[in-house]
Amino acid sequence: MKTPISSIGEFGLIKRIAEKVNLYNKNTIKGIGDDTAVIDISDNKYLLFTTDLLIEGIHFNLVYTPLKHLGYKAVAVNLSDIAAMNGQPTHILVSIALSSKFTIELIDELYEGIKIACNKYNVDLVGGDTSSSITGMMISISAIGFVDKNKITYRNTAKVNDFICVTGDLGAAFFGLKFLEREYILYEEFLKENKEKEFQPDFKGYEYLLKRQLKPEPRLDIIRFFYDNDIQPTSMIDISDGLSSELHHICFQSGVGCRIYQHKIPIAEEVYKASEEFNIAPETAALNGGEDYELLFTISEKDLHKVLYSKDISVIGQICPNTEGLHMITQQGNKIELLAQGWIHFK
Repeated sequence: MKTPISSIGEFGLIKRIAEKVNLYNKNTIKGIGDDTAVIDISDNKYLLFTTDLLIEGIHFNLVYTPLKHLGYKAVAVNLSDIAAMNGQPTHILVSIALSSKFTIELIDELYEGIKIACNKYNVDLVGGDTSSSITGMMISISAIGFVDKNKITYRNTAKVNDFICVTGDLGAAFFGLKFLEREYILYEEFLKENKEKEFQPDFKGYEYLLKRQLKPEPRLDIIRFFYDNDIQPTSMIDISDGLSSELHHICFQSGVGCRIYQHKIPIAEEVYKASEEFNIAPETAALNGGEDYELLFTISEKDLHKVLYSKDISVIGQICPNTEGLHMITQQGNKIELLAQGWIHFK
């Protein structure tokens, strides 16, 4: 009997692989199961190592994704993983597979975006690989960074009574994608009847949403804020699959529950406007949309007063015993169970 991957999903597959993996080197501190691997390299430093794979037709559509933006985003999402460990990225490797439709000029555009991201975040591109493809483009980026041993932050170390915090705002990237997908459908319909005319997509008033989808920024500024203010998160993860899914990761791996408050979730004004247009609740986008690449972290009570002064950090709830489960408290005081409904691979 052959079992489809969809029966266990992405995280079930990762768990299955991890259970069959043995670690042979004493300096491997953390393997599969967090935002990055953690390798012991000196008396006071850990090396952080992560990789990410982007596939045309799955993670991006080149009809509405400029190659320069794609290059930038491919770097940014990997640097975000380094930030989620409370670390600083330093190097990347870039591997690409290309079909014959891509020209030298198009690849130059992709690498221009990669270069801009490297320049902005002081990261060196030190190698990679190239290959041909019969199905479009694939990009794999591996990132390396470092963190002081006393600053390393994992997903599985949240404690009861810790406060739950999130950076920036949530849900904008989701609606940015919704607008791009909608205009793409309109574009295809337009071409059926107007093959010689130029189609003009309408994104007026929603530029912020598009920027959040096409050009996310890793929150390395928050890591500097932590260091400057002597703040040590008790757990942390970046928000790639939606707030609810990431809370499930932290709570499941830490053996705790949580409660967050609906009115505390940071949501931009443009998200509220878009939610009316698409008839999707803004909280739904924040909880399940994903690709915000903000940081979700917990802190102990002793550090609470330090984050309250930051305009970029919102305190949205608190860690509770595992027996209480994971819930959001609505503005009316109702308790809603949080479900992990972010992006699902292999469905």
